[in-house]
Formats: sequence, structure tokens, C-alpha cells
Amino acid sequence: MTTSALSEIAAVGCPHSIDDVDLFGEGAQEHWYDAYPILLRDAPVCRLPGEGLSPQSDAFILSRYEDINRVVKDPVRFTPITTLMLEQLAAAETPPEEMDYINMMMVSMLTLRPTIELWRAHRKELTDPWVGPGAERHREMITQQVDHLIDLFPDEGELNFVQAFARPLTQRVMARVLGFPAEDIPQLAEWGEAQVMPFVYGKGHLNHLDQQQLQAQFAQLDGFKEYVQDTVKRKRTRPGEDMISFLTQVSFTPLDRKLTDLEINGIVYAMVLGGLETTQYALEQQAQLICDRPGMFAALKADPSLLRTFIEESLRLRAPTQGLSTRLTSQDEIFGDVEVPRGSVLHLRWAAANVDPAEFDDPMDLKLDRKASSRHLSFSAGPRVCPGAGISRLEQQVAWTRLLARLDSLSYGAENPFAHQPGIMLGTLELNLSLRKIA
Repeated sequence: MTTSALSEIAAVGCPHSIDDVDLFGEGAQEHWYDAYPILLRDAPVCRLPGEGLSPQSDAFILSRYEDINRVVKDPVRFTPITTLMLEQLAAAETPPEEMDYINMMMVSMLTLRPTIELWRAHRKELTDPWVGPGAERHREMITQQVDHLIDLFPDEGELNFVQAFARPLTQRVMARVLGFPAEDIPQLAEWGEAQVMPFVYGKGHLNHLDQQQLQAQFAQLDGFKEYVQDTVKRKRTRPGEDMISFLTQVSFTPLDRKLTDLEINGIVYAMVLGGLETTQYALEQQAQLICDRPGMFAALKADPSLLRTFIEESLRLRAPTQGLSTRLTSQDEIFGDVEVPRGSVLHLRWAAANVDPAEFDDPMDLKLDRKASSRHLSFSAGPRVCPGAGISRLEQQVAWTRLLARLDSLSYGAENPFAHQPGIMLGTLELNLSLRKIA
């Protein structure tokens, strides 16, 4: 999001007891990592009365690693809220693409992945070859994009790392993967911001936008839908070496047919939604973790093999998406000593689980020798693990490999507000760094 979002920062103070903890109020982002130890110690299953899908039902914040890991690996017992939404869409008389405030991702999910079996096939056949395990095909392209941005750095001086590197890198990479021209990136960035509006400006754990905000969001996204539709039609007749071209030609095995234009539109929507802001935030948080720790830059520069663990530890310590309310209990449950009724919403606080001392020794420390460092939950886990984890990790790995190779020093610049954007994502909108390039 843009720096104008800084104006949203406000009132929640640093918590000292469970009564002070508020993860969703304005300004709460500044104190999330003060709140997590309190939640884990005093209320690892925290009830939100009347905040379920109806005023008569409750929601529960889960913060323990063990509890969240169990939930995400069992989508039958803990029903994804999107599954309920798809059932409602399927039962409606109006075609979903003609409904108000239904995004194209949901429209495509209705036919391509309404069940867990189709979800697995969708990932294996349609997204894994490009943004999952197959993301390695993009290494050379990502390296070129990284080096181009570093070329634009001053030889010595200060820059806003978010605007000069983290943000444009993810935009340029996703445009190349999907097959969009570079000159369209500014417009694509605006559409990407419209997509994530609920996660930035939405209220409460369900990220609700008001009517005016919804109207503004979908007015913008109508343009994105039309843009993608035009692109799909063009690539059906003149395919290139990109993901959209692939989607126009591939036959989806479970359905024994090619994809429709609307289905491709929905997949592209999901790629842009998940592929821009989160990786941007990961990169800038990694820069902060390096600057906060004397000797870290030198250690990584001396031994780049440590980068893999550094990246996983940074994702654990600074999850780009801190948590989401994504599941419903399909039966009465017990987490620890707390009874959770059937039909309750579960807010899965991945960032808290990532610093759970029952799972991680010295959970607030960044350890370059931590074993099994990738077991964090920043990409979730189980059958609905983030489909773009592969390309996100690759972007981070290539970015820091080249930054370490081409920079002689990296530290904080003279002024940094360190204020976070509102919403559920851990995003610092401005990060001024001082650097010196290798001659």
C-alpha cells in the first residue's frame, strides 16, 4: 500500500495483560509482538463473543502452534470458510459472475476447486509448474530483475528500500510470470492494492469493508477483470512463454477440458493477490532484521549458504500475513481446556504460533543454526498451503544473494518512522537504508 496508509495509525497501546490485548484495533500493528507472549501464556484460545458469522455465534483466536497446525491439516473437520461461500454460490439462482461483490477468484473456485481433491489437482497441474516447485524456471529472470534494480541504487548513500527495491521487484516478477507488459505495471499495482483492501482497511478479525469501500474496490477491479479478459483472448491465439498462455492451452485432467476465460481470470486474480504485497513485506522485514543485528550482514556475506535458514527464520519471526479467520468448526471441539462449539469461526494467528515457546527454543531469537527452520506457519500448512510459496522463497533467496554480492555495507538511514500500515499484514511503508555498493 502507499504511504498515505500511515495516517490510519492510531490508538491501541502496548499490552501488559490479557485485558489489554487487541489484535485488530487501530494501531495494534505496533504491538503485535508484545501481545503474542501474553496470548500464548494466558489465553492461547481466546474467545471473541458474538463475532462469528452471525451475532449468535463466537469466534476464537488460536495462537498455539499445535492447535493451528492441527486445524490447517484437517479441512474436513475444520471447514474453510471459502467452502461455505462456494456452497452458497452454487445454490444461488444468479450466476456468480453477475453477483455484486464476488471476485473472480471465487468464481473460478466454484468450478475448478470446490473440493479438496480438485484443490490438490488445481495446485499440482495449474499453479505448481509456475509458482510452486516449478518456480525455479524463473531464477534467471528474477536475477535479471534484481540486478536491474540494484543498478539504479546510488553508489553510496541512502534510499527508501521499499520504493526502490522490495515493491518494484515483486511487481516486475509477477508481471513477467503472468505475461503482462512492463509498461502496465503501474496500473497492475493499483489493481493489486484494490485486491488487498480488506486486509488493510477491513475492520475486525473478518476484515469487513463498509459499503462505500466495497463499491470503490469493485469499481477498480472491474477494470482488472476486463484487462485480464483481453489478455486471455489475445494469448489464446498468440501464446507466449508465460503462465497465462499456459493456462489458455492446458487441459485440466479432473474435468477433462480446457479452462474458460473466467476460470483463467480467477487464477490470475489469485496470483496477483498473493504475489505482490506479501513478498514485498518479507523483503523489507528481512532488511530490518539484518540492520537490527550487528554482524548479521557480514555473516551472511561471508557464508551465503546461511541465507536459506535466514529467510525461513525471518518468515517465522515476521510473518507477512499475521493471521486470518479462515476456518469453521464442523463439530464441537476442545482446544486445551477451552470448549469451542460447532460453527465457531477460528482466527488462526500464524505469527503467534511462529513464536510459540512450546515449539521453538528461544522463539524471539533469529538463529542461523535452527534445525527444521521451514516448519513455521507463515505459508500455512496442509493441503491448502500457500500455492505461491515456491516463487516467494525464490525471490527472497535471489534478492539477498545478489544484494550481499553487490553491496559492501547496509545499515539504517538517518530517519525511519518504523510505522506499520493498518490491517492484518506486517508492512512497513517506508524503510530508509544507508548502503555502499562494491566498486
